[in-house]
Amino acid sequence: MPVETKKERVEAVIKQLRMEACADTKVGGALVRGLSGGERKRASIGYELITSPGLLFLDEPTSGLDSFTSLALIDILKELAQAGTTIICTIHQPSSEIFRRFDTLNLLVKGRLAYNGPAQASLEFFSNIGHPCPTYTNPTDFYMELLQTTTPEDVERADKIVAAFTKTSTIVSFPPTVCFLFWPSPPFLSSRRMTLPPAW
Repeated sequence: MPVETKKERVEAVIKQLRMEACADTKVGGALVRGLSGGERKRASIGYELITSPGLLFLDEPTSGLDSFTSLALIDILKELAQAGTTIICTIHQPSSEIFRRFDTLNLLVKGRLAYNGPAQASLEFFSNIGHPCPTYTNPTDFYMELLQTTTPEDVERADKIVAAFTKTSTIVSFPPTVCFLFWPSPPFLSSRRMTLPPAW
């Protein structure tokens, strides 16, 4: 690849990740001042994007970031997914604002499907089966607590939720969009542009 083409690719990634203001800043470290936490996260993502990968794995990209920076990063990841990059990432305690960015939500309990469909419709689903999300409660926190399997009572509740979803829902193929997967214990979220096969 010609040097000029490489430079153009680097500039495109910098713009894509909105890092123009710090493009000439050293990454830095413990002894050298450099990029902020959010900028460093984006720089590490940019390092992977240089080769235009079709699939990108990220390990808790929002960990250590404040809520505003985390939300900005999720917005960037969503744009990347909508542009065609498959993105799979674990995420730590997503805020309610981040939850609102979810298009499709998949909830799993011990590998079993507890919910699969539009993220915002998940609130109605759980309310209809007797588990309404309390007002002013972050839905992801509510789901984390609801789908725990620590005690026998938790396991029984989770089994009933899985059974209710299996009984009342049909697994469908989604059009290419941003799909977020969320597993309690530990929390896991995936953002990817894809069509789910009928087997899901």
